[in-house]
Amino acid sequence: MKREHWQKGVEAFRSIHFKKHEKDFLELVEKGQNPKALFIGCSDSRVLPNLITSTGPGDLFVVRNVGNLVPPFKPDNDFHATAAGIEYAVSHLEVGEIIVCGHSDCGACKALYEDHSGREKEMIHTIKWLELGMPAKELALRSVVDGSREELQEATEKFSVIFQLQNLLTYPTIRQRVQSGQLHLHGWYYRIESGEVEYYDPDEHAFLPLVRGRGE
Repeated sequence: MKREHWQKGVEAFRSIHFKKHEKDFLELVEKGQNPKALFIGCSDSRVLPNLITSTGPGDLFVVRNVGNLVPPFKPDNDFHATAAGIEYAVSHLEVGEIIVCGHSDCGACKALYEDHSGREKEMIHTIKWLELGMPAKELALRSVVDGSREELQEATEKFSVIFQLQNLLTYPTIRQRVQSGQLHLHGWYYRIESGEVEYYDPDEHAFLPLVRGRGE
């Protein structure tokens, strides 16, 4: 895309969307942000947190990465972008909710089943990062024995959400706040093709519709 395309986009934002929420932005500058939730989503361009949740400026603190993965707590001196975002949202902004949102047709989950031989140098960080998805892959392979490729893919995507919720609990502050009732964790699965969202019910051990259809 040429620069003119982005210029038109920014111009439209300022004249339409910013103008619509101008008071909200000014208040957020004056008082600071106080988001309701931390939304951990995939960097996939088809996953749009504010559109999915119908939220406005200041409502969500968003952390996005390849595969909506959560690295376990690791207190060392390395760089941890996702962990830093999680800590900032929980310890500084004191959000009351964390949503881990996986989605259909996830490229990261597909990549778990691909051969990356010969690409170790150009994909070094991605290949390492995808190790966080291996537990989901292994469980999916054990669970979907005679299923189709599509069923295996969806199982991997959903199991991954559950494993990321478990990884969140390795953070001492998160574990403490969950136990005290100050923080609630949610696992979602977004279907790109239909716009439907399912949530993980730990009692049912299943993903159920977040929004019931009319008459249900």
